Amino acid sequence: MDATPAVSGFTISSDPAQLDLDAVHALLSSTYWAAMIPRVTMERSIANSIVFGVYDRSHAQRRQVGFARVITDRATYAYLCDVIIDESCRGKGLGKLIMLAVKSHPELQGLRRFQLMTRDAHGLYAQFGFTAPARHNALMEWTDNEVYRRTAKVE
Repeated sequence: MDATPAVSGFTISSDPAQLDLDAVHALLSSTYWAAMIPRVTMERSIANSIVFGVYDRSHAQRRQVGFARVITDRATYAYLCDVIIDESCRGKGLGKLIMLAVKSHPELQGLRRFQLMTRDAHGLYAQFGFTAPARHNALMEWTDNEVYRRTAKVE
């Protein structure tokens, strides 16, 4: 799907076949939330999600400069994660562009709940209707912050 228009030489696609997995892995490895993600884990997560790639078409070779992923049952619930824009391309509105693509994706319409977690981008997501949980005391989680470190030792 390439329904989102190009902006200043950048386009977005939700076609997983267009992803540059090396670029996605490099982008995710630069983040605080996926710094040591094994390549095989990243590939499995992509295969089981709706994905969005941001591409700079101003170069002779199209270059991937952004990524986002949505985990969903495509009926009632979605979780937005792994939203990242290459540092060299930030400040051009690409975060907003990728959010427009996510929010307009046909398989993400009519959902009862759409969630995400962020440490530092509340302002961006608030522009697209995201708020703090209404029932924060109902939200629970289980985390394993060392899983990538342990997995890296095994591979």
